[in-house]
Amino acid sequence: MSKSATFSKDSLKRAAIYCRVSTEDQDCQRQENDLRAFAERAGFEVVAVYKEKASGAKNDRAERAKILKLAQAREIDAVLVTELSRWGRSTADLLSSVQIMASRHVSLLTVSGMEFDLSTPQGKLFLTMLAGISEFERDLIAERTRSGLETAKARGTKLGRPQGNKTDEKHRQAVLTLRQQGFGYRDIADKLKIGKDTVGRICKHVNR
Repeated sequence: MSKSATFSKDSLKRAAIYCRVSTEDQDCQRQENDLRAFAERAGFEVVAVYKEKASGAKNDRAERAKILKLAQAREIDAVLVTELSRWGRSTADLLSSVQIMASRHVSLLTVSGMEFDLSTPQGKLFLTMLAGISEFERDLIAERTRSGLETAKARGTKLGRPQGNKTDEKHRQAVLTLRQQGFGYRDIADKLKIGKDTVGRICKHVNR
C-alpha cells in the first residue's frame, strides 16, 4: 500500500520513502521510522511514503514502479531506502533504475552509507563502479552457463529441446540460465511467471 502527499513544486529537496519487506508477517514501520529520521537530518521534505510486501526478486513491484514514475515526472528529488537490497532486484536492475532516475536528476540515497547522489562526484563514481560490476556479473553468468552446458554434454546429457510442449520450449533457456545461477524452482517460476511443475520438468529433462 502507498501513502502519498500533495507535491510542492517549490520544495527544493523533495523525497519519496520506499520501504519493502519480503513476507506478510513482516512490518515496514521500523524502516519508515529510520527513513523519516534520516530525511529530517538530511533536510528532505518527505512528500510520499510507499510500502511494499514483496520478494526482492519479483519484477512486478507496483509501489516501486510508482516511485519511478514520480522520478520521471520530476516530482521528487530523491528516493530514500534503508539499504540498496530493499530497492534493487540485482546489480543490473539497480543500475538500470538508478540511470532512469539520474536522467531526471533524482538520486537514490540509503541510510546504510551507500549514496547514489548523482549531483556529486562520489555518486557518479559509484554509478561507474556499478556499471562495471553489472558487466562482470553478466560475463560470469554467461561463463557459468557455457561451463554447465559443456559439463552436461560431457556426461552425455541430451540438450535438445523437449518435444511436444510449447511452454517448455519457450522458457527452457531462461529456466536453465536461472538454475545455473542457483535459483530454486519456486523462485524461477515466480520470475518467469510459469508453473513450478514446468520448471521442474525442464530441469529434469536436462538431468536425464
